[in-house]
Amino acid sequence: MSVDQTTVRRIAKLARIKVSEDAVPALEGELNAILEWIEMLNEVDTKGVQPMTAVVETAMKKRDDVVNKGGIPDDIMANAPASEDHFFMVPKVVE
Repeated sequence: MSVDQTTVRRIAKLARIKVSEDAVPALEGELNAILEWIEMLNEVDTKGVQPMTAVVETAMKKRDDVVNKGGIPDDIMANAPASEDHFFMVPKVVE
């Protein structure tokens, strides 16, 4: 797959990025280089490779799920700028 100058202009319009006509040829080259790199990555055999979020395997730190009695709405609402019946009041933003 390759990108031509018309496609670069369309991508810029869709992304709402103002691109001068002078920059279009340079962006065309950069986008084509990125697409070539992605095609090279698709050639790599990744069967049997587990997805990972970090290079070093780590365990998620968890805390015990403890049920408590709650019942502290007054403490929770103490710092609210405005509240009514233990609900936070916020300005209306949608007409």
